[in-house]
Amino acid sequence: MREENMKQPLLGRKKYYENCPGCKVDQAKELSEGQGVPIRNLSIIWILVLSNALPISSLFPFLYFMVRDFNIAETEADISSYAGYIGSSFMLGRCLTSVLWGVVADRYGRKPVMFTGVVVVIIFNTLFGLSTSFWMALTTRFLLGSLNGMLGPVKAYATEIFRDEHHALGLSTVSAAWATGLIIGPALGGYLAQPVEKYPHLFTKGSLWDKFPYLLPNLVISAVAFLVIICCFWIPETLHTHNCSDESMDDAEALENGNSEAGKDMTTQKNENLLLNWPLMSSIIIYCVFSLHDIAYQEVFSLWGVSPRKLGGLNFSTNDVGNVLSITGAALIIYQISVYPFVERACGPVGIARITGMLSIPLLQSYPFIALLSGVALNVVIVIASILKNILSDTIITGLFLLQNRAVEQHQRGAANGISMTGMSLFKAIGPATGGAVLTWSQKRMDASFLPGTNMVFFVLNIVEAIGITMMFKPFLAEKKKTQSDQLH
Repeated sequence: MREENMKQPLLGRKKYYENCPGCKVDQAKELSEGQGVPIRNLSIIWILVLSNALPISSLFPFLYFMVRDFNIAETEADISSYAGYIGSSFMLGRCLTSVLWGVVADRYGRKPVMFTGVVVVIIFNTLFGLSTSFWMALTTRFLLGSLNGMLGPVKAYATEIFRDEHHALGLSTVSAAWATGLIIGPALGGYLAQPVEKYPHLFTKGSLWDKFPYLLPNLVISAVAFLVIICCFWIPETLHTHNCSDESMDDAEALENGNSEAGKDMTTQKNENLLLNWPLMSSIIIYCVFSLHDIAYQEVFSLWGVSPRKLGGLNFSTNDVGNVLSITGAALIIYQISVYPFVERACGPVGIARITGMLSIPLLQSYPFIALLSGVALNVVIVIASILKNILSDTIITGLFLLQNRAVEQHQRGAANGISMTGMSLFKAIGPATGGAVLTWSQKRMDASFLPGTNMVFFVLNIVEAIGITMMFKPFLAEKKKTQSDQLH
């Protein structure tokens, strides 16, 4: 018994290295115990993710007109196809390089990768606004996606910069900032594109804004990214940079003190193949399924909203859809920052994700019946439904973020998030086209006897949702068990 008591202090002891940035962050976290929510770190995460999310969807409101102005499409019907190529090129680029950027983040640090990502946004987002041909637009969007590997390392950073009790808050901030960017981005694109036509008293014909009608929204986003890059100089690095010899000495010390199990765990984890890490890979596969569902839902919701009543739509204008999404985004931010951390602490990331997934199915299947309403009732109900649907979806995604980052050690966290981003980008590249095709097919069968009209498209979305929920149970989903080495530094 006495021998066990002597080993325990050695097991729980943390050793800090003087010139290691990761150790400095860990030491600061230890000293900040009981000091409340770290607002400064939350702000860092927020602005980094926001600068990354803004350019992703800002082009959608004006992309149709941009492609039309390139005069590459032979018919008007072909414009959507070319627009789809440009829209998918970003995700394709990100899919090809996410793992590479994750490995770079694990070797050289999170900060250089995040800094590079913001610089890439400034350069290639501006060049996209200056595009004068289809191929220039396609290339700049592809390079924007492939050279910006920031999102994966930011998720790793969000777990490393906070104490354990604030991990859920950190990752929910990533989700909230991401959702905010995906809402503000299209708003900027819609309001600021073609300024000479919309605001002739401010922007004159023959000016730079007339020659490049889609530059202004991209320039505003690049200006935001420029402010973010200034802040990047002061953000701390979280990656540990101990010499291998130091780590080996620590492992040997643990073994000398009789902790052979901990030493075995550390050796195994250092040499672990991420593709064989089932707790990680199972959560990534489920994340990809829900990502496919979410991006398809977003595409279907926008198209369904502006579709005419005779096709089962809401007959909304683009401004009406924008208003619904804006209110949804504001509610999502409040939920992620103030409610989710408490819910996750009470139910756990897996438990709350299963519950919200099940609640999402009847909610989504009620959408065709919401379309039967009109006037104020329609507006109120669709806003409430949109808020609930997005809160439920975001709860699942944030829970999966937590599982992924808890499934690996810090030195592999960047690569793990890179694998996650690769899978997610691939699924999100096929989601919009698939969702749009299923909606078109549904609207052609308005008089069918089985699930007529838009009942079918929401049923198909629910099938994908149900597959994801089923996968969240054992034996498919595995959670990492805490080992003794998790407590060692």
